[in-house]
Amino acid sequence: MALVLGFAAALYAYGAYAKVPTFIRWRAIAVLIALVVGLQLALPDGHPIRQLTGGSAQPWIALFAFLLLGAAYVRGLAWLKAQSGDKDPAKAAAPVPAPQTGSFSEAELERYARHMILREIGGPGQKKLAEAKVLVVGAGGLGAPALLYLGAAGVGTLGVIDDDTVDNSNLQRQVIYRQDDIGKAKVLAASAAVTAQNPNITVKPYNRRLTREICAELFAEYDLILDGTDNFETRYLVNEVACGLKIPLIAAALTQWEGQISTYDPANGAPCYACVFPKAPDAALVPSCAEAGVLGPLPGVVGSMMAVEAIKVVTGAGQSLRGRLSIYDALYGESRTVGVKPRPDCTVCGAATS
Repeated sequence: MALVLGFAAALYAYGAYAKVPTFIRWRAIAVLIALVVGLQLALPDGHPIRQLTGGSAQPWIALFAFLLLGAAYVRGLAWLKAQSGDKDPAKAAAPVPAPQTGSFSEAELERYARHMILREIGGPGQKKLAEAKVLVVGAGGLGAPALLYLGAAGVGTLGVIDDDTVDNSNLQRQVIYRQDDIGKAKVLAASAAVTAQNPNITVKPYNRRLTREICAELFAEYDLILDGTDNFETRYLVNEVACGLKIPLIAAALTQWEGQISTYDPANGAPCYACVFPKAPDAALVPSCAEAGVLGPLPGVVGSMMAVEAIKVVTGAGQSLRGRLSIYDALYGESRTVGVKPRPDCTVCGAATS
């Protein structure tokens, strides 16, 4: 076996001396190993040539497989770099960080590698995420996990609006906050947590209540809206303005053990929130979390679903929840999805969908 390895090393060294391309040298070594494997399998036991080349085919097969894996790994890295558009190695070494809308740095390539090897996202999809502007309305139970996962996913600009402060009772489910955050503005604490996890993105905190006076101007700066608020007045306002600006809206809601989520996008043939819920239910039928309680991990499940849906909408991966309402029942471990349609008589989007 040492004889063959020595010959392979000499072959590689001579190729380097003769300036033969690296991939040709490795191919020559692969051919040599394949030849040895063939001899080991063809010749009878005890044959002198078999003894000189190791006596068994198994070690050579293992070595050949290892070389194939190494070659696949190198090719995979090269493919990731090509997908990201960073073909100049000098760019990675430059002290100036790569812009969010252009090439990725080496650190970002490594950070987002698991996304980039997904066929449905790849390098182009990760670029779309880096260029996306997503606004999260509400930094509570639903907004907390959505913000964390969208920031980790590399969404280039994240906005978050809320006028609340962190309370001790929030820590049971709003996992973006810590004990030391009690009393702080939620949007500021959330912004600090997201940028600490991923400093490559921009987070814009708006420490104020969302009102009709500022809603349209604020929404116009973003490509996608996520609504995780806990009151119907704000939900209907968010839907109305997003619909008017033709911005897709991902909205979710929680109660006790159950959550629901959908993507409302009348501009692309889906219903708006008011199509599905024309009127707010009586307050006695939908008590707040403070009155009825809510399972701690439930906002994490549904808020993470909002982040998944946002990534799909931005990248175009898979099938979004446009025209479908997904309902998750944590108490019985059941999920169901129902179809929803635009209403021609909807007072918000009826004119656009009729």
